[in-house]
Amino acid sequence: MDDSELVEFATRLFGLARQGRTETLAAYIDAGVPADLGNDAGDTLLMLAAYHGHADTVRALLERGADPGRANDRGQTPLAGAVFKKEADVVRALLDAGADPQAGTPSAVETARMFGHEDFLRWFGA
Repeated sequence: MDDSELVEFATRLFGLARQGRTETLAAYIDAGVPADLGNDAGDTLLMLAAYHGHADTVRALLERGADPGRANDRGQTPLAGAVFKKEADVVRALLDAGADPQAGTPSAVETARMFGHEDFLRWFGA
């Protein structure tokens, strides 16, 4: 596989995460794709699935070893992204996997405060 084919394949994988194509993405990871694969901005498959509100995909990635606290190049975490998008099921899945609501810039706590998401603040104990 040459570089252009590799880039095309990775782009396809990131698209699967954005679209919530859980079974297909999980099959690729089960076949050896790293669960923490990141793009040129540091966004992982988990970040993209979380931001786009795909709780089932988030859980599948977490079950396969994706790091719930890995921030992108801007310091944003999947949890903060899910809070920003007000994706409660994704937030719960990430918290259950050990995501730290204080991590990142801005953190999930700061994001919840910024947007007045009181339910999330209660979940975070903040």
